[in-house]
Amino acid sequence: MFEELKEMMCNYIEVDPETITPESEFINDLGFNSFDFMCLLGEIEEKYNIHVDEEEIMGLSTVKDAIKYIEKLRKEH
Repeated sequence: MFEELKEMMCNYIEVDPETITPESEFINDLGFNSFDFMCLLGEIEEKYNIHVDEEEIMGLSTVKDAIKYIEKLRKEH
């Protein structure tokens, strides 16, 4: 899932995929703005057939946080 997520993220930000790590922070390290982040979340919802809760995603700061959250939602689905 990490590689798929990296590929999706690179559609929204200009960063070398090799520099993205699980510990990378969406805003501080990768330069996401809120619009790009919301677009990415929409793509994640479609790809994994899940529904992301907007309040819960506010606590996601790193790529690893997002992966854990997505995996949790996929198990619940």
